Amino acid sequence: MIHVGDITKLHGEDIEPVDVITFGSPCQDLSAAGQRAGLYGEKSSLFLDAVRVISEMRRATNGRYPRYAIWENVPGAFSSNAGSDFRDVLEKLAQIKAPDASVPRPPRNKWPTAGCILGTGWSLAWRVCDAQFWGVPQRRRRIALIADFAGRSASEILFEPKGMCESAATNGTAGQEIACTSRGSTTQDVGPLTMKMRCGHGKGGHGPLFQINKSATLTTRQEQMLIQPVAGTLCAGDSAGVSNQYVKQGKYIITPNLQLRRLTPLEYERLQGFPDYWTLIEPSKIGNRRVAGSDCARYKALGNSIALPPWRWILKRVSAFLPTDATLGSLFDGIGGFPLLWEENHPAGSARWASEIEAFSIAVTEQQINKKLPIS
Repeated sequence: MIHVGDITKLHGEDIEPVDVITFGSPCQDLSAAGQRAGLYGEKSSLFLDAVRVISEMRRATNGRYPRYAIWENVPGAFSSNAGSDFRDVLEKLAQIKAPDASVPRPPRNKWPTAGCILGTGWSLAWRVCDAQFWGVPQRRRRIALIADFAGRSASEILFEPKGMCESAATNGTAGQEIACTSRGSTTQDVGPLTMKMRCGHGKGGHGPLFQINKSATLTTRQEQMLIQPVAGTLCAGDSAGVSNQYVKQGKYIITPNLQLRRLTPLEYERLQGFPDYWTLIEPSKIGNRRVAGSDCARYKALGNSIALPPWRWILKRVSAFLPTDATLGSLFDGIGGFPLLWEENHPAGSARWASEIEAFSIAVTEQQINKKLPIS
């Protein structure tokens, strides 16, 4: 996989076409914990560059590539600027395929945590996924949004068959479609498309997975948590080794004996679902900058990364609609979470390119995705 550089300097017609483009535009302006500058803040406005790159690639390939765009972000996007920002996200993605598409505000200006939009020959679907329900010992809620520019598979990918956007049918009116039906849902006809609300899981999980003793959401500034030293490493699938007497309080876990210690980078990796030592890299040179794997750099990169297990489930479902040799491009790549998951179901090298400017993150991806260095 190659790094193609700063997204603001990219042009979609100049980079290799791919079947899927993943992007998780910076969330600081949308997060409820941030300054709430919104979608058009300095960082979150990079979403518009991603839309531009995708549109340019589709024009250059006569609408063939990419088929899918996958967006990841914080749930604060629903309420940012009184809901108008998420409406803009949906509308701008829809307009990649249908330039005249117009998405209204939701009922009572409150976006649900799941929904779908069906257009003629395209679809959008979104839902909030919480990593704790995929077996990760961390509460991490994120929006997963799928845009299918060539069909109506978006809801099939994100929702379970029964009770979730189960079926769709034509209502007999030219140019209009009826969204799938689901108990307690709200459907709106929006010109040539239909928007379906409240069509998803309440907990954001995909099955009967339950964990206890979760950590608070991992952030780049949170570098220590209270944990029980004798409990063993806090990692996915190891909840049996963690005391049931844990008490959650904000972003901390307080043990009965009030012991405090800093989480290690390895524990951060496990909280996010990455392979052990994923961010432990050999010193390297990226451009004119020498890069080493300091703990500080590892904490920051992991705090900005995705929690892998929910996305593993989603990308596997995306892959079911594509050939085995399908390819992926990753915008705002970070430490290579999306390419890592993609190549679990596709040949090595099928993650073709990534956009990233952080030298440490580039070094992690180049060493782990490309070279597959055995690190012990």
